[in-house]
Amino acid sequence: MLADDEENMHILIERIVVRDGYEFCYAADGAEALVVYEQEKPDLVILDVMMPELNGFEVCQRLRANRETVPIIFLTAKDDISDKSAGFGVGGDDYLVKPFSPEELSMRINARFRQNARVAVKHEELLDYNGIALEGKRHRVVVQGKVIDLTPKEFRILWLLASHPGEVFTREQIIGEIWGDEFMGETTSIPVFVRRIREKIEEDPAHPRYLQTVWRVGYRFGD
Repeated sequence: MLADDEENMHILIERIVVRDGYEFCYAADGAEALVVYEQEKPDLVILDVMMPELNGFEVCQRLRANRETVPIIFLTAKDDISDKSAGFGVGGDDYLVKPFSPEELSMRINARFRQNARVAVKHEELLDYNGIALEGKRHRVVVQGKVIDLTPKEFRILWLLASHPGEVFTREQIIGEIWGDEFMGETTSIPVFVRRIREKIEEDPAHPRYLQTVWRVGYRFGD
C-alpha cells in the first residue's frame, strides 16, 4: 500500500510493484491511509512523510499503537538525519529519499520481505528470563508483571538477543539480522535503539540488567 498525495507517485510506484509481481493499493492522504489499511491489510506500507490530514509519521504511530507489525518504508524529499531518526523512532523500517530509481525501490521492498521472513518470530514461542517475558504471538514484552510497549523493530532486536542469552552481537550483526545486508553501513542507529529499549525494560537504564553492553564489541542479553 502506498499513501502519497501526488498522483504521479501513485502511477510510478504502481508500475514498479506490479512489474515485480505484487498487488497494489493506495491512499491520497494520511487519514485515508488508515481506512485503506484496515480494508486491504497490506503486507508492506510505503508512506510519504508530508501528506494532508495526517503525515506519514502520524500514520505510522497509529499503526504501531494498534500493534501492527507490517513493514513500513518512508518516502521523503529531505535527506536529513533528524528526519530519518524521527521515522525510525516512530517504528519505521526503512527510508527512501525522492527522487529515487525504480531499481532502488524494488531492492528495498524485496529486502524488507526477505528480512521479515528471516527474522520472523515463531508465534508459539515464549521467552522467559529472570522477570522478563517475550511473547512471540502477541509481540509483547512483560517485565515484572508489567506490559511494556516496544516498536516492532525494538521487539525484534530484543528478541534476537534474548533468543541467544549470553551471546555477544556486534552492531553489524544486529543490522544484518534485523535490517539485512543491504544496510550494513547504518550502524549508528543501533545505540539509539538500545537506549530506547533500556528506558522501557530496565529498572535502572544506566546499569542495565538485561540488555548489556560489551565494551568495544557489541551487546548481549543476560544478567
